[in-house]
Amino acid sequence: MTREFPPDSVGLVERQYFTFATDEPMPLDSGEKLGPITLAYETYGQLNEDRSNAILILHALSGDAHAAGYHSPEDTKPGWWDDCIGPGKAFDTRRYFVVCSNVIGGCQGSTGPSSINPATGRPYGLSFPVITIGDMVRAQRYLIDHLGIEKLLAVAGGSMGGMQALQWAVSYPERVRSVLALATTARHSPMLIAFSEVGRQAIYADPNWNRGDYYDGPRPNAGLALARMIGHITYLSEESMHQKFGRRLQNRERYGFEFDTEFAVEGYLKHKGTQFTNRFDANSYLYITKALDYFDLANGYGSLANAFAKSAHIMYLVVSFTSDWLYPPYHSKEIVSALTAVGADVTYCNLKSTWGHDAFLLEVETMTKLIADFLDRVVAEHKIALPKRK
Repeated sequence: MTREFPPDSVGLVERQYFTFATDEPMPLDSGEKLGPITLAYETYGQLNEDRSNAILILHALSGDAHAAGYHSPEDTKPGWWDDCIGPGKAFDTRRYFVVCSNVIGGCQGSTGPSSINPATGRPYGLSFPVITIGDMVRAQRYLIDHLGIEKLLAVAGGSMGGMQALQWAVSYPERVRSVLALATTARHSPMLIAFSEVGRQAIYADPNWNRGDYYDGPRPNAGLALARMIGHITYLSEESMHQKFGRRLQNRERYGFEFDTEFAVEGYLKHKGTQFTNRFDANSYLYITKALDYFDLANGYGSLANAFAKSAHIMYLVVSFTSDWLYPPYHSKEIVSALTAVGADVTYCNLKSTWGHDAFLLEVETMTKLIADFLDRVVAEHKIALPKRK
């Protein structure tokens, strides 16, 4: 029996792979080199005749290339941004060609610490070089070249995806027409670095971690689950936790005066932690959080405005959320101030929401309107030939 998908779904999609840097390794910000490199990616929609309608979607820490649609008729869960990618959605696949790739350092098909090191025939583990947001973007540029896209209509992402979008503007301003930076920052603050380090320490403390050489034995799942629990708290807000859990007990009517899971919020976090270990690699968590901590867009430029000096021609949409305490609105306002200083066309929205950092994934109706209107303006400004929005 053939499954029928909703009319606004991209339907069945297939993960694709692109391998490069086979003859000449790709240089990294650390001074080391990496190659060969494989990027896992997915595409939705069709390129127009002059290849001017391409949008690159960039994922957050725990994301991957599967941003929309389903991998099989039996799938019950679509891609991580399915609410915003598809026919008639924010990133309307009737008009745009949407690309999403898994970052290097990841564990969902792209080259990372769990990949086989061709020099040894074993997983890289900690011999994998430390990577940065700049390195992730450098690898994506090879993919965009491979797809024959000279200039992206937009680069878009939330959280770490927003950092990559901003890095695209700074590293390759001539390749980008617009940037959508959602719930993000131009640099990791000391508090954010502290949360990253606590998560890494949880993994280090797991007896199965074995300094990253665990691929032939038991995985450090307890440490990774704890790291995810810590991180997940930062994605929520106090108000959303009150609304979702309150002080409700789980599967009991009164306190047990013991140390088993009692509160609903405890059970939720444990579930999230365990669920995460089924799809993520502990070493990738270490590498990606370190890349986040190194991120400082102004580094080497003297100021954030100087970093944006060559990308003032790009159109920007910057969005923050009132209850986001991981990347609070002042982070976005710093980005907007720097862009304004260089005369960039920047639209800024600080949206009222109780969802915390995850609001960029959950405030679907508002985000759809904002993104669709902004992209329409970019299309009009650059006179891109596309089907009209229905």
